[in-house]
Amino acid sequence: MTTQVIMLNGGSSSGKSGIVRCLQAVLPDPWLALGVDTLVEAMPASMRTSDAGIEFAADGGVNVGPRFRSLQVAWQAGVAAMVRAGARVIIDDVFLGGAGSQRDWQRALAGLDVLWVGVRCDAKVAEGREVARGDRVRGMAVSQADLVHQLVAYDLEVDTTHTEALACAQIIAAQLD
Repeated sequence: MTTQVIMLNGGSSSGKSGIVRCLQAVLPDPWLALGVDTLVEAMPASMRTSDAGIEFAADGGVNVGPRFRSLQVAWQAGVAAMVRAGARVIIDDVFLGGAGSQRDWQRALAGLDVLWVGVRCDAKVAEGREVARGDRVRGMAVSQADLVHQLVAYDLEVDTTHTEALACAQIIAAQLD
């Protein structure tokens, strides 16, 4: 079976989005890029400030409520349907629930060939990127750096602390069937 999904999991500002762009550039076939940010941006603004939706705390913590989870399950099923219809997809996600988040994706992607990739970055380096970006709540990078990897099983891990996105993408691309 040929890899149909590349799942990138890492904390905020770990370098996932840059890797996705580089993967799209180096892979010979077209791959769609979708991420949890796509889901959040698609939601009504009221869902981004509600305890039923998703809340970004002043300290960088992220809380997700039942309405967000319901929409997330539907979104994951939709992404899986696109793959089953023939699209190859690179997913940029943040497993706030660690292994539980991975299980949710495993259910949605059952029967598909997925390459599970952990994207790591030193918390202080990610924090510096977070500050430079200016579009994130300060503290997210540090709070998520280890949390998102707890008990998650990967086929491959890359570390963007000292490795550029293109080199990470080339390492990932070399693992594909």
